[in-house]
Amino acid sequence: MATQQVGVTATEFRARRKALRLTQQDLADLASVSPRFIHDLESGKPTVQLDRLLAVATALGLELHWQVAAAGTLSGAGSGLDGQ
Repeated sequence: MATQQVGVTATEFRARRKALRLTQQDLADLASVSPRFIHDLESGKPTVQLDRLLAVATALGLELHWQVAAAGTLSGAGSGLDGQ
């Protein structure tokens, strides 16, 4: 995830949690994750486990959507994703 996108996601998760009047502990309990994970997620940590991210999103009533990148924007040398 690009750094800018991580910041947006962190902000959205925090805003939704606050709108639902949940503490980080409340959300952690609902999503079956640690309060530390919620803190890291809301702080924009660039590496989080996808299954836990999805659990938190579900607990907040959020859906994550994937978008195909524009042609020519794939990265990762040797990944096989860029047609090489």
